[in-house]
Formats: sequence, structure tokens, C-alpha cells
Amino acid sequence: MLKTAPVPVPAAAAVPLTPTGDFIETWDDKPAAPMPAVELTKMNLFQRYLSLWVLMAMVAGILLGYYVPSVPTALDKATVHGISIPIAVFLWGMILPMMLQIDFHSVVAVVKAPTPIVVCSIINYAIQPFTMYAISLLFFKVFFDSYLGQEKSDGYVIGAVLLGGAPCTAMVFVWSVLMNGNAAYTLAQVAVNDILLIILYVPTVKLLASASNIDMPWDTLLYSVGLFILVPLVVAVVTRQSLNDRGMQWLQTKVIPLLDTLSMAFLLLMVVLIFISQAATITQNWVDILIIAIPLTVQTVLIWGVTYAAALYFKLPFDVAGPASLIACSNFFEMAVAIAVSVYGTGSPATLATVVGVLIEVPVMLVLVAINNKTQHKFTPGHIQLQ
Repeated sequence: MLKTAPVPVPAAAAVPLTPTGDFIETWDDKPAAPMPAVELTKMNLFQRYLSLWVLMAMVAGILLGYYVPSVPTALDKATVHGISIPIAVFLWGMILPMMLQIDFHSVVAVVKAPTPIVVCSIINYAIQPFTMYAISLLFFKVFFDSYLGQEKSDGYVIGAVLLGGAPCTAMVFVWSVLMNGNAAYTLAQVAVNDILLIILYVPTVKLLASASNIDMPWDTLLYSVGLFILVPLVVAVVTRQSLNDRGMQWLQTKVIPLLDTLSMAFLLLMVVLIFISQAATITQNWVDILIIAIPLTVQTVLIWGVTYAAALYFKLPFDVAGPASLIACSNFFEMAVAIAVSVYGTGSPATLATVVGVLIEVPVMLVLVAINNKTQHKFTPGHIQLQ
């Protein structure tokens, strides 16, 4: 049963996080490991202006692909079993740092106060994929069908489904700290998300693709999830388990911040490569990016509203409700891009839709963070009592 206690947090329920006196709650009496550096420094330059960097990377890719046609030709040859080697390297560089930040031991503590995790997980996997599918059908197959044509409308629907089936993992830590969120619960929710993702993602997106008679091969889908999600997850878990306390401190304070910065660079390089292949399509159909952005934004705001209302209904404290609403409405766009590239190729409409998801996420999330912070007085005062 969920319990709340008045703030401030009693000294016995918190441990120092940094020399400046910051605290985070822990699930038990054991000292808490330092949170990833991205949380302590708020948003770095890459994160704060991610949409601008992505837009610049898109333009660079389009110019390269349009004016230097030998580049996309060379990239098309750098493949193994249909998977682009450069993009595979960049995707691993993006996803592995996220996995290294997750402590799966925190999942055990969920049973002590399960309500926020259960509410958010139900919205993530029982509601969000299906509302994304419905909204994308409405816009791509009804409102803009005559403009897009069947091939592009089908591809954009699949791209939206790939985004909607995967709740956010990496940027969650940033959104949480911007709302002074409960760090322990944020980590636990991310860990639960990744476990459910491995189990539910493939059957969910396959079901929705089949509902519209859109081809999505099982073998390629499973292979892609295994290569880009399961394998990095196993590597991360083994790495964390093999480290002692000193090694874990080094991982959290030195390695992960460095990898986080590199992961942003890998993301931008991957966007450049994708838009090299998309150059001909975009120069002729740049309006498509605006069309794709509309339903993705509508979906984000809708799911945020559903989670926000659910948090009020269940009387969740703001330090949990705020991050939960952002976890539910944002997407694991890195994985969606990886699957789209592997299954449909870099030049596909599905891949373009997932990349537009990257473009709109940061500005929309920052607006929702601001709304959450301005309305936090509406939530139950206190914090989650974990003991």
C-alpha cells in the first residue's frame, strides 16, 4: 500500500549524495549509489539543445546525400545481413550507456510501494501503443492519406508504432531531476520498463502492424531487439555485477558521464547517416516532416494528460507523479530508430518517422516539465515512504 510522509525527509531515510549535501531516498538502510552524472548537472549542452543539434544533423545529411551521391552509395554497401555497420556501431554507442545506468536490484523494492510503478506501466504498455496507433492512423491514413499515398502513410504509421511501443529510458533521468523527482523511483521505473520492453515490445508492434496489413517480419524484428536491446542489457548487467564498490563509483562518476557525451555524438552521426539516405525524399517532400510531427506531438500531450490525471486520482506525491507523467509520454527513440533501420532501411518512411520523434521530443518535454512544476501544488504533499 502506498504511504506518504510529510516533507522534509527524515535524516534516517536519506543519505548524502554529494559533498554539497544533496540527498536521495533509498529503498533500505544501505547507502545509495551516486546517481548518474547527467542528473547532478541537470541538462548539458547537448541535451538542452538536442533538437537544434538534430536539426543541424538532418540538414548536413541532406546536403551530403544530395550533392555527394557517392556517399549514400558507399553506405549502402557497408552492410551485413541487411544491417548497416556504421549505424549499428552508433546505435550500440547510444544504447549501452543508458543500460549501464540502470540498477536492476531496485526492481525488488517496487513491492514496498507499487502503485506508481503499476499505474505508469499500465499506461506505458496497455494504453500508449494503442493510442499512438489510433492517432497515427487518423492523421496518416485519413487526414493526409491523399497527399502521402499508401507507401508513405503505411511507413509513417509503422514508425509511430515503433515509437509508441517503447517508453523512454535515457532522458528520463534528465526530466526527473528537473522536477526534483524521487531518484530511487525513477531508477526502479526505468528498470521495470526495460524488463517489460524485452517481453512486450515485439508482440505489441507486430500486432499493430498486422492490424493494418503492414509487413513486419518476425525474424528481423526479433533479431534487431536482441542485437540492440538484449545484448547491451546483458553486457551492462554483467559489467555492474562484476564491479566492487570502488569500481561502481568509478563507473558512475567517470565512465557513464563520458559515455553519455559520446552517446549524443553517436546519435547526431546516426541522424546524419540516415538523412544522407533520405536526401532525395526530403528535398522533394519536406512537408512530410511537419505532417509527422503533428500526431507525435498530439500523442505526447495526450499520454501526459492521462498519466497526470491518474497520478491525481491515486493521490501520488509530486516527486513520483511528475517523473511518471514524463516517463509515460516520452519514447525510447534510440531503440525505435534502431528497429526501423534494421527492418526497413535507412531510406524508409518508417525510419524518417522515428527520427522526427527525436526532433520534437526535447522541446515538448521541456514544456511539460514546466507545466508539472507550476502545478505541483495540486498533488498530495509528502514523499514516498519506502521503509
